Amino acid sequence: MSKIKLTFDFPPVAQARPRATRFGRGIRLYDLEPVHVYKKQLAESARFMYKGELLTGPLKVTIRFYREIQRSESKKRHRLKAQGAIRPTKKPDLDNYIKSTLDGLNGVLWTDDNEIVELHTGKYYSDQPRVEIEVEEEKEAEE
Repeated sequence: MSKIKLTFDFPPVAQARPRATRFGRGIRLYDLEPVHVYKKQLAESARFMYKGELLTGPLKVTIRFYREIQRSESKKRHRLKAQGAIRPTKKPDLDNYIKSTLDGLNGVLWTDDNEIVELHTGKYYSDQPRVEIEVEEEKEAEE
């Protein structure tokens, strides 16, 4: 059973609704620029940090999203946010962070995110915005 831990030292970006454009007789869907850049940066960083083979399921994944603490906060609230006593409850939604991150790591850490059977996530504040991810291959039962 292998387990990997990666830290991406850039702020998380939430998945936005895809936009559509006409393409001949069809329609082409695409991500907004910040989401596209985030997914690309995530994939490139993961390829640099992880040189192993693609992990195959079932996979257990833990992701921690650290957002920047607003500069306008009082020193007391800043300290409480940095300690984790106050957690982000405003937008963007946690599930949108998850979607953009899992999609960005498809084909880099795992073949497809459909192999993830267990997921633990959370949003936090920090002076160093980042994304921390742990992936563990779960051993399948023998028949």
